[in-house]
Amino acid sequence: MDKFWKLIDTLMYFFITKLFHIKLKPETWEKLQQFVKFGIVGLSNTLISYVVYVVLVFLGMYYLVASLIGFVVSVLNAYYWNNKYVFQTDAGESRVWWKTLIKTFASYAGTGLVLSNILLILWVEVLHWPEIIGPLINLIVTIPLNFVLNKYWAFKKQANCK
Repeated sequence: MDKFWKLIDTLMYFFITKLFHIKLKPETWEKLQQFVKFGIVGLSNTLISYVVYVVLVFLGMYYLVASLIGFVVSVLNAYYWNNKYVFQTDAGESRVWWKTLIKTFASYAGTGLVLSNILLILWVEVLHWPEIIGPLINLIVTIPLNFVLNKYWAFKKQANCK
């Protein structure tokens, strides 16, 4: 998997510096890399959540229960990849895995479960849009909020935490 992230970094560098001739400060470059990695993890979360949701709705499960199950599976995926590749610990820094997992669930619950399901009810029950479309529309709101909550709360840098 390290090769995959290296490829992403190489492609980003090529497009930004060679194709668009943009020069970035090292700290700006690091923030951009982190955001792109978060986006890639987020895309996999979205696909996992949506596939689980659609399959369960197709099998006759109530759409809000299907949404909850898709959420849990996707947050476990998010925690793993964000912890391992996106919000890595620095030298001298440690992270309590279970606290970070709880914060990850809490941050995704606020946006990806509570807010997303409120919006889903609006789309399906109030506006009578198809159940399959609602989760896609929600992404416009939930993705930016998830990044901010994960970066500055769930995976916040802390020196020597045990």
